[in-house]
Amino acid sequence: MKTLFDACQVGSVSCRNRIVMAPLTRNRAGGGQVPTALMIRYYEQRASAGLIISEATQISPSAQGYLDTPGIYSTEQTESWHAVTNAVHAKGGRIMLQLWHVGRISHVSLQPEAQAPVSSTARRANAKTFTARGFEEVSKPRALSIQELPGIVADYRRAARNAMTGGFDGVEVHGANGYLIEQFLRDSINDRTDAYGGSESNRIRFPLEVMRAVVDEIGAGRTGLRLSPVSPVNDAGQDSDAQGLFNYFVEQLAPLRLAFIHVIEGSTGGPRELAGFDFTALRNRYKNGHAEGVWIVNNGYTRKMAMDAICLGAADMVAFGRPYISNPDLVNRLRLNAPLAPVIEATLYGGAAPGYTDYPVLDSAVAAALEPVGLGISDFDFRHTA
Repeated sequence: MKTLFDACQVGSVSCRNRIVMAPLTRNRAGGGQVPTALMIRYYEQRASAGLIISEATQISPSAQGYLDTPGIYSTEQTESWHAVTNAVHAKGGRIMLQLWHVGRISHVSLQPEAQAPVSSTARRANAKTFTARGFEEVSKPRALSIQELPGIVADYRRAARNAMTGGFDGVEVHGANGYLIEQFLRDSINDRTDAYGGSESNRIRFPLEVMRAVVDEIGAGRTGLRLSPVSPVNDAGQDSDAQGLFNYFVEQLAPLRLAFIHVIEGSTGGPRELAGFDFTALRNRYKNGHAEGVWIVNNGYTRKMAMDAICLGAADMVAFGRPYISNPDLVNRLRLNAPLAPVIEATLYGGAAPGYTDYPVLDSAVAAALEPVGLGISDFDFRHTA
């Protein structure tokens, strides 16, 4: 019987446990959207995770939607990311880069030459983003033409290649949370009447083109995808048939033999039960076509839930987001069933070291007094959740 702390093979990548650090936007990149020395320290501190998935990283200048988020389209960005991956690897960790295009969740002040953001649609989202002036309403987008779509796909391909040059173990394409991929997938957003809108087969066309390009560039064993089938964030209204759409999508993804699919169950950072969606059925649809593909689950998992999911075979890995912000040694704390440090909300986005790299690890005396407990199916739970 597998446990949360057993090793796991994720495509071409060997991971020392089944705990994943989920991507977390922290808005601390430097000028030119370049990773900083502070970011090196941040990721190095969390290298005990079986797999780190980096913060969302824009694939091009027009893919940016928030202030001070890093990119992976320039030589300087790629070289700076290499310092991060070197630090993680030196600690025995594994790290993949999340490839991001925000689509309409952006503001003209963040776009090249103050142009309108691009999307599947010309309808503005009822959402806010983080700019130099604080949180502002997102700008009205323009709909991408069919002729422009190959260029966006090429941006994903180039970003994946840059990620490998930057020393990453692979990439995760961000297909969740109402960003560009989902803006094509969901009929609540996609109002196109061309070959990329309307039917489910049309709406999955662009996401499949992206995934095929990335796989072709760096290999399926180093490529994953994040999905959030029912999360309403960023004005992503429910698809008229979310279960049917995402069942169909993962069936079409299975032949690509991706290293993993990473699924947000329920509303990102919120309720886990939404719209009666059957995540087990979704997993089964994917596994039926790609049994060895790793299934990563995410959203509000406690220690007990995570251990049970692995032991019962409901998931291959479990991703933790907020707990990783304030607990760089989360793997050790989970193993020992130790208390978790709370998140400091005021320092989540932007700033310097406070609330970023200054969270302490478990006191050695406290750790020494604890023993690993309940590593299989257990009645134990987090003493504190963040």
